[in-house]
Amino acid sequence: MSEPLLQAMNLQCERDDRILFRDLCFSILPGTLTRVEGPNGSGKTTLLRILAGLNDAWSGDLHWLGEPRAHRREEFLHNMLYVGHRPGIKPLLTPLENLRALMAGRKTVSDAVLMQALAGTGLYGFEDVPCRRLSAGQQRRVALARLLIADEPLWILDEVFTAIDMDGVEALESLLVQRAQEGGAIVVTTHHDLRLPSMQRISLGGGDGF
Repeated sequence: MSEPLLQAMNLQCERDDRILFRDLCFSILPGTLTRVEGPNGSGKTTLLRILAGLNDAWSGDLHWLGEPRAHRREEFLHNMLYVGHRPGIKPLLTPLENLRALMAGRKTVSDAVLMQALAGTGLYGFEDVPCRRLSAGQQRRVALARLLIADEPLWILDEVFTAIDMDGVEALESLLVQRAQEGGAIVVTTHHDLRLPSMQRISLGGGDGF
């Protein structure tokens, strides 16, 4: 059995004097796709931000490759890709400029490869159009183009199916399945009815909205 990439032990998070979740234990293994489920307010986005190292308001233990994540933080960040529920792109930049910026500091990628990734998400012909002139779905596709050139072993994806059409949904589902088959690990939240092979689930309790 493979060693877990990321392992959570007794995770607990409190927000505004309310426990979002407690005693949460799970392992994220290579070659797996994990869906975090729960009603609005149960802490799905909060959990993903904790796993991605973007939220420090938690207790418990997180291990990366068998060691406390805090001891290997730089290595972890270099090997993890986080895509949030907001596209995270700059509206005044073009899709090509945004993708260049998103990849900066992670790995060197030629413009030809970036253009191919944008074409792969249906943005052929829009590479040089300012993103403020694109639809919400097209802006989401700019962010998702990263996935076509990403090689990080762990992907953490928050509501990545938002604002894309059925063709885009099918293409993204196929990409996630392919990535898991290649040995990557994916953690995802979505309101989309996601039913992929061998998908494991992390279920969070109820909440009253946030």
